[in-house]
Amino acid sequence: MRIEDEALRARLEKIAEIQRRLSKRIVEVPVEPSKVKLVAGVDVSYKEEVARAAAVVCELPGCDVVAVRRVSVRVPFFYIPTFFFLRETRPVLMALRGLEFDVLFVEGHGKAHPRGYGLASHIGLLIKEPTIGVAKAPLRGVLPDTYKMVGKAYVSVGHLIDLNSAVRITALTLENGYPRPLRIAHRLSKGEWA
Repeated sequence: MRIEDEALRARLEKIAEIQRRLSKRIVEVPVEPSKVKLVAGVDVSYKEEVARAAAVVCELPGCDVVAVRRVSVRVPFFYIPTFFFLRETRPVLMALRGLEFDVLFVEGHGKAHPRGYGLASHIGLLIKEPTIGVAKAPLRGVLPDTYKMVGKAYVSVGHLIDLNSAVRITALTLENGYPRPLRIAHRLSKGEWA
């Protein structure tokens, strides 16, 4: 499928409007870092038509790994910039199933998205847990006050957390400039160990 396809373009316009509406449901509230005991990270890698998702739960302080879950699933949707959630929601939710955590790091943007509703916001809204979007680069067309750089990571609000809390919690988990749960989840999704 190509974006030049009229039917696909019309469908994406409808989905974009849904994203704009859902962005108004995102809640920003303070989360006290000292009360956060378990942080999780989730990432997805791809090999041909298979999505491999890994979720890692770490205990604070120290960020020691206490739980890991990996899943593989056929890729549900092809990649289209700013519509990442269509491709990653299913594998992410499958990887998170059965895990307990206080805050979740999602490899992807939250409110730092052209429509204010990236993958981290979508996952947060679905699981109803504090969620932080973490990415290696900002997207074009987003307001600079929607994200902060912490180490080498661009951090934004997913859901049920404010940006200040997201920054403070992220800083507690850094390993070589990136949140440790996400670094490990990334390696596991590619079939490697930390």
